[in-house]
Amino acid sequence: MMLSELQKKLDYVNAYRENRLKTAQDVLENPSLFSELVSICFSPEDKNNHKACWILEFVSYEELLWLQPHLDFFCSNLKVLKDESSMRPIAKVVQLLVKSHYKKNENSIKLSEENLQDCIEASFDWLINDTKVATKAYSIRTLYVLGNHYDWIHPELKVIIDKDFGDHSAAYKAVAKEVLKKIK
Repeated sequence: MMLSELQKKLDYVNAYRENRLKTAQDVLENPSLFSELVSICFSPEDKNNHKACWILEFVSYEELLWLQPHLDFFCSNLKVLKDESSMRPIAKVVQLLVKSHYKKNENSIKLSEENLQDCIEASFDWLINDTKVATKAYSIRTLYVLGNHYDWIHPELKVIIDKDFGDHSAAYKAVAKEVLKKIK
C-alpha cells in the first residue's frame, strides 16, 4: 500500500515539541491533510495514531473550527482511544472544544447535545480509569465547564475528586483543589 503524504510525515514525528510543531505547521499550510489526520487519530491500529493525536492538538490551538465538520466522528469515537499517548492530547482538544462551545460567538464551535454527551462520558471515563495525570487534569477542567450547564456534573465530579484525592500526585491535587474551590 502506498503511504499518503501525511503518513510519511507522521513516520518522522517524534516526541520533541519542535518536531511536532513542524508537522502541525505542514497541516496548517495544507488543510487538505486535516480530514485524514482526524481519521488517523481514531484508528488505534495505525502505528502513527498517537502521533496524529499530538499533531491534532497543535493544529487545534490554531484552527479549532476545522473540527466543526468532523465533530460527530470525533466525539463518537473518543471511547476507542486506549493508548495514553493518544488520550492526553485528545483530552486537551475536548477541553478546547467544550470551552469554545460555551463562548457562544461567531467563531465558536457548535457541539450537538449528542457531542456534549460523548464529551461528558469520555471525560468521566478518563477521570475514573487508570490514566495519567495530564489526561485526568484536562478531564476535570472539561467537566467543570460542562458542570456549569448540567447541574448533575459538579456533585459527581466532587465525589470522584474527593474519593481519589489522596491517591494522586501533587499535579492532580493542584487541579483538583482549583476546581473544588470553584464548585463550592
